[in-house]
Amino acid sequence: MEDHKDLLDLDRFLPYRLAVIAARVSKSMSVLYAEKFGISIAEWRVIAHLARSERVSVRDIHARVNLDKVKVSRAVSRLEEAGLVLKASNASDNRLLDITLSDRGWSVYRQIVPLARGFEADLLSVLDDAECAALERLFEKLHARLDENRDAPGHLPSEV
Repeated sequence: MEDHKDLLDLDRFLPYRLAVIAARVSKSMSVLYAEKFGISIAEWRVIAHLARSERVSVRDIHARVNLDKVKVSRAVSRLEEAGLVLKASNASDNRLLDITLSDRGWSVYRQIVPLARGFEADLLSVLDDAECAALERLFEKLHARLDENRDAPGHLPSEV
């Protein structure tokens, strides 16, 4: 008989639990904008990032929205076809394209933001104020821990 004490209990393994909850939150929220606006999770992430950053390259978006470059490029192409983003040559680097939201893209963004805020409020409504504050602190601590060793992505410092 095999010894199972060395097996990983995924239901209690933090990286797995975070990935599952993130995917579930993303998928649940995507229903809000997919049906009404016909955009995907990747496309929404690009739109949201452009609203914050105004003019950026695919490389910049890739680094910020946690999607691989191919998904970002496809999302940008679909958004351009839908008239939600505009592409222009980068003044300082001809290899890069600057991407911005079009007027139509801004309109979609402004319509989705209240839906996103409502979704977030509903999700967080199961937590009291102290739990919300604790959750925010926990996220900050986990981000800081992951940032401690940026030179070796995916690796925590050796004392862990």
